[in-house]
Amino acid sequence: MMAFNRFRQSVAGPAVAERRARLRRGRVSEAIAAGVLMAKGYRIVGRRVKTPAGEIDIIAVRAKRLAFVEVKRRRTREDAEAAITKKQASRVRRAANLWLARHPRFHEHEFGFDVVFLVPRQWPRHIANGL
Repeated sequence: MMAFNRFRQSVAGPAVAERRARLRRGRVSEAIAAGVLMAKGYRIVGRRVKTPAGEIDIIAVRAKRLAFVEVKRRRTREDAEAAITKKQASRVRRAANLWLARHPRFHEHEFGFDVVFLVPRQWPRHIANGL
């Protein structure tokens, strides 16, 4: 039995390690994006917000503007832009509507669906209403 467990760990090991590395890169990317937004005067209201419709990477507010932000980290800007699909944008909008329904204090805010692109050796790019 002990040998079988070692075999299972060795087979699953690389896949588990890669998943952990992706999660770590995602968290770091979202932290960088949050820093960019804060530098622009936004206050972070939520990170990795889960709703029945899906996850919202960052929710931020500046004055009376509420931003639902998707973060994309890719090797090139073109790859990052291509990663934003209509299906994904629709999912973020549904998740945002569910979040807004639970947070009435933000009902009077203007809201938008933003994106932050992260590409190696380039400054992060925040695009308001880019989703």
